Amino acid sequence: MPKIEIACFNIEAARIAQQYGADRVEFCTNMQVGGTSPDLQETEIVRRELKITLNVMVRPRGGNFVYSDHEFTQMQKDITLYDALGVDGFVFGVLDSAGNIDRRRNGALVRLAGGKPCTFHRAFDEVTDSIEALEDIIDCGFTTVLTSGCAPNVDLGKEELKRLVLRARSRIVIMPGGGLRSTNIGHIWQETGTEYFHSSAITDGTETAVAEEVAALVKAVKL
Repeated sequence: MPKIEIACFNIEAARIAQQYGADRVEFCTNMQVGGTSPDLQETEIVRRELKITLNVMVRPRGGNFVYSDHEFTQMQKDITLYDALGVDGFVFGVLDSAGNIDRRRNGALVRLAGGKPCTFHRAFDEVTDSIEALEDIIDCGFTTVLTSGCAPNVDLGKEELKRLVLRARSRIVIMPGGGLRSTNIGHIWQETGTEYFHSSAITDGTETAVAEEVAALVKAVKL
């Protein structure tokens, strides 16, 4: 049975996600730039309150996914700090200047996670070659790829999502996200057959998940 991850940009959203049946929270901040590393104190509160799985984004800034040595050092520090709070997993992604997976840096971060599952986030949608990138991500030890199918949203990326699922061959979870709502999740599930879905569940123009949308997403895959 498919599961639902909700991208939560504040503490209240995480509470709503849990209350209305989500399986996992991706906790981050700065929705306007697609999410960055959340505040440590807020993460501690969320960890204390949530019984469901909590993954935390490790992204030092918005913009591209090519990081300086200083930014990469910050990512390493963040993983160590979040790990000490008892989070369940991490969400990050590092590219090189040519649009390829930075195998050295991603591998180092996965190892630093100490066996906790790592999701390669939508930096994937900016790679030069999606199949080569997928193989590199698998080799680095990630457990999940969050992607819209290298398109602006999952509806436009549906065919690529199907291709990625076939290529993955159960070696890694392809998690559709980007424009995913209760109105299209059933169709995307039917087309891809994948096991995890990602949505902010924001339908009212705020930065907080809408309870009714979380419930509708869950209902759509739990029938």
